[in-house]
Amino acid sequence: MHPEIRKTIVTTETVYSDGGKAATSPLVMIAAAAVVTNPWADKGYVDDLSPAIRELAPVLGELLTGLIIREAGGGEKVVAYGKCAVTGLAGELEHASALIHTLHFGNHYRSAVKGKTYLAFNNTRGPANSPILIPMMGTSDEGTREHYLTMQFAINDAPFSNEIVVALGAALGGRPHHRIGNRYLDLKELGHDQKNPAAV
Repeated sequence: MHPEIRKTIVTTETVYSDGGKAATSPLVMIAAAAVVTNPWADKGYVDDLSPAIRELAPVLGELLTGLIIREAGGGEKVVAYGKCAVTGLAGELEHASALIHTLHFGNHYRSAVKGKTYLAFNNTRGPANSPILIPMMGTSDEGTREHYLTMQFAINDAPFSNEIVVALGAALGGRPHHRIGNRYLDLKELGHDQKNPAAV
């Protein structure tokens, strides 16, 4: 089984100033998306999604990673990352989750950028032109809040009701004027261990 890809999209956003102040370095964010036929569409409730996941997720992960790395100019330039899937209205939310919440998908990207953290994520359901929101966090440290970013875009004709949009996001820097510190300062102030799993 191979993914039935209708098209791919690569989009880049560059932020030169924010809050009326020029950025020291422009913030570049990149998204790469594939519009694919939902492999479970029109099949009713499918109990075991794993066969299609194992077949399709690695192909999509490799494809989208390649598009991101090419646009970024190299994996070493990516300092924040994330993933997203939007299933069409005929699909289950679980279908969107299935193709991105697996190491068969995400490990291609993580390896290419030498990431040490998990990929921030979003999975939703909606019609064509739905917002595609890719949350991101640092590739090497989940506590660096300057890398808490969201790449947002839409595809005017996707997803069809029987499709899924699968996407990866990248940032080549942090927010232009980040000044809210990192989570470790909060943990110290609150008297918690640096690895406090409840901290956000």
